[in-house]
Amino acid sequence: MFSLVIPLFNESKNIKFLLNEIITNLSNYKNYEIILVNDASTDNTSLMINNLSINSIKVINNTENRGQSYSIHEGIKKSSHNIIITLDGDGQNDPADIPKLFKIYTFNEDIKLIGGIRRNRKDNFTKIISSKIANFIRSRILNDECDDTGCALKVFDKKIFLSFPFFDGVHRFLPALFKGYGHKTLFVDVNHRKRNHGISKYGTMNRLFVGIRDIIKVKKILKNKI
Repeated sequence: MFSLVIPLFNESKNIKFLLNEIITNLSNYKNYEIILVNDASTDNTSLMINNLSINSIKVINNTENRGQSYSIHEGIKKSSHNIIITLDGDGQNDPADIPKLFKIYTFNEDIKLIGGIRRNRKDNFTKIISSKIANFIRSRILNDECDDTGCALKVFDKKIFLSFPFFDGVHRFLPALFKGYGHKTLFVDVNHRKRNHGISKYGTMNRLFVGIRDIIKVKKILKNKI
C-alpha cells in the first residue's frame, strides 16, 4: 500500500516513541512498511532499532554520515510500494496527520505529491526566520506554490521521484520538481510539535545559503528537462 521512509541521525531518545505513535495512528492499515535509514548515528540509535520487535520495519544503515537527502533517496530506492510517505525522525511531525494526507492522495489520482504545511511551527526563532526567508526566495524564483517545502511530511509517487536527478538537498525541492515536470501538487496544513529530545542535526541558517545554490541547480534541471 505505502512505504513510510524515516531518516535518522542520533534520534535514540525519539525513535521508540515516534514508532509507537505511527503504529497507533496506522492501526487501520495493514499493508505498509516502515523504512528506517540510520545515517551513521553516533548515539544509541542503532541499539534502539535493533531492540525493536516490529515486523513491518526495514532498516538501512549508512556506513558513513551522508545527509538527509541521501538517506531518503536510499530508503525510497529500497521500498516495496510506489506510494511514499516521508517523515522526520525527531518527532516534530505528527503521525496523526499521515492518514489525512494519505486519504487525500488516494482519492485524487491526478495529484502526485501532497506536502504538509506547518502553520504553527514549534521551532526556535532563528530557524523559523531563516526558513521563512528561504521559502520566500525559493517560491519567487521557482514558482512552486508551496509555503513550506521544509516540512518533511509528504506523500508522493516513487517512480516520479526516482526520475529526478539526485543532488544533496533534493528533498527540499520536491514541490518545484513535481510541478516543473508537469505533475499536480497539493499542500495541506499539518500539526507541528516541539522537539522532546536532542537538537536539529541538519543545520539552520546554512540552509539559506546552500538553498540559494540549490535553487539555481533546480532552475537548470527544470530548464533542461526532457
